[in-house]
Amino acid sequence: MKKILPIFMAMILSACGANLDTDRYATTGAGHVNTVSQGVIINVRPVTIATEDGEVGQLAGGIVGGVAGGMIGDNTLTQTIGAVGGAVLGGYLGGKAQEGLSMQRGMEYIVKLDSGKSVTLTQGDDEVFEVGQHVYVLDADYDERARIIAQ
Repeated sequence: MKKILPIFMAMILSACGANLDTDRYATTGAGHVNTVSQGVIINVRPVTIATEDGEVGQLAGGIVGGVAGGMIGDNTLTQTIGAVGGAVLGGYLGGKAQEGLSMQRGMEYIVKLDSGKSVTLTQGDDEVFEVGQHVYVLDADYDERARIIAQ
């Protein structure tokens, strides 16, 4: 049991990082229409993107910590104290682990649209655009996220 718990936690936390690449779409986005605007990049800066509220990690860590802490001692009182302490510590560490595992580099863009309006969008850094580059801004409808692609 003690060997299975870390494996279980690693499997849960490995699913926490989102893929923010411009060429990756969720299945819910396939077949849906997006609004497209043309524009030019007027500012670019690198950013760090990470989960700030690691609820999945906290839950997984709390479960694993509680179970592991409950194995301490040989009487009900010490096992209960161990389970509570393990759940609290495991939840905290699990949340921090999720935050660290989800962290990735990204780019924040300010785009001056042909309409005259300026918009900002943050996305993964798989394709980096430069100031002055003409781009399309795909304004996502439904459950898909917006993105910038090259013209």
